[in-house]
Amino acid sequence: MINKNKYDVIIIGGSYSGLSAAMSLGRSLRHVLVIDSGLPCNRQTPHSHNFITHDGEKLAIISAKAKLQVEFYDTVEFYQSLAVSADKTDIGFEIKTESGKVFSAKKVLFATGVKDLLPEIPGFAECWGISVIHCPYCHGYEVKKEKTAVVANGDMGFEYAKMISNWTKDLRLITNGKSTLTWEQTQILKKHNVEIIEDEIDAIEHQNGNVQNIIFRNESKISVKAIYFKAPFKQHCTLPETLGCELTEQGLLKVDGFQKTTVPGIFASGDCHIQARSVAMAVSSGSFAGAMINKEIIDEDFV
Repeated sequence: MINKNKYDVIIIGGSYSGLSAAMSLGRSLRHVLVIDSGLPCNRQTPHSHNFITHDGEKLAIISAKAKLQVEFYDTVEFYQSLAVSADKTDIGFEIKTESGKVFSAKKVLFATGVKDLLPEIPGFAECWGISVIHCPYCHGYEVKKEKTAVVANGDMGFEYAKMISNWTKDLRLITNGKSTLTWEQTQILKKHNVEIIEDEIDAIEHQNGNVQNIIFRNESKISVKAIYFKAPFKQHCTLPETLGCELTEQGLLKVDGFQKTTVPGIFASGDCHIQARSVAMAVSSGSFAGAMINKEIIDEDFV
């Protein structure tokens, strides 16, 4: 009989990475609790791509199918709420939820993702994940050869424009203010027919999240099919930091080759520690984290 409040592992975050870890641990006969608030960061994105066997499938369908399969393992439980506090104990960790329930476990896995920090430009957030996109491997094929803009500046703008030119030659780089590209970078982009626009963006005109026009503050506008933008981000959940977990310079949770954070007993998987964000990579890291957590528990039992 499972103690309803004590588990081998608590997974905070029940999206693709958390579910993948839960399956790995359930198949390892571990008593697992998945705590999830039900608000994945990519909830606006209509379809998943570049994920073999699920290419073009709706993200909600992938999640529902995954949860149904994980629920097959009777040592895995789910609790819908937001984890609001975490404490180290003599035997592991104690997690308190927004609903007031408290759970404890030997190990904790954070699969909590990140929160994108979008510019306060009207229409930008409404298009995010639909036609304002970040990853050409996830979304580029669907807008290949279309009229496209990259919103970035400096070295990032140069490298980003270079990459996106693989998917379309109808490309312009919008620096959203004075360009900070070097003279050499500017000449290279011009040589490859990438238009550089320094005007500041005022708004994004769209229909149901599908961009129509970029409106500039000087009242000019351009029509595009897609906009690429690398959003700055912060950790969606601050509990790892309150427990002492270190972040990288990029703001990601620091892990070793076994998905362990800098705090013993705490692991991380998915977007909260991966710079290249995709469903496929989140699933992969979750599966591996589950196996590494199980191995650590086995090793500790044999001491």
